[in-house]
Amino acid sequence: MFIQTEATPNPATLKFLPGKVVLEEGTADFRDAASAGEASPLAGKIFAVPGVTGVFFGYDFVTVTKTEGPEWQHLKPAILGAIMEHFMSGVPVMANASQVADTAQRETDGEFFDSADTEIVDTIKELLETRVRPAVAQDGGDITFRGYENGTVFLHMKGACSGCPSSTATLKHGIQNLLKHFVPEVQQVESI
Repeated sequence: MFIQTEATPNPATLKFLPGKVVLEEGTADFRDAASAGEASPLAGKIFAVPGVTGVFFGYDFVTVTKTEGPEWQHLKPAILGAIMEHFMSGVPVMANASQVADTAQRETDGEFFDSADTEIVDTIKELLETRVRPAVAQDGGDITFRGYENGTVFLHMKGACSGCPSSTATLKHGIQNLLKHFVPEVQQVESI
């Protein structure tokens, strides 16, 4: 098994491509070992590597975030070993497949917008799904819609996007300009 790695715009995050499907649907974002341990055997193994502070699963990639201390050259072999060992074992990535669906449902349940803005929100979601999320996934992250209020779009950044130094530029110059172009009612974009 050959696992490729790719740098991301976030220097504290590295993208691992195992050449296999990681999650069939949705994404999973783990910010600590406690939340990862029961939910995902793979995330638990990666968090066992000292210096790992975040694990994010996309369709065909795993994004790992580290603390400032250790260098990638010291962490990478242990993380590669954990990923390889996991996929060779045949154990599922998530302990319970319904957990991914539950996470996606909780995100949708937490959305907020006025029902009069449903058409605007549908257009925003379509643009995010077709134009923004595929580009952000290339960098090892994900962005989901959280709400729309008084011309402001609220988004949640995950994976490599969370804590990335260039995420503000991505939000303000990339996503905000795109949404303003296609949806004149949008005035600004904020991360929550």
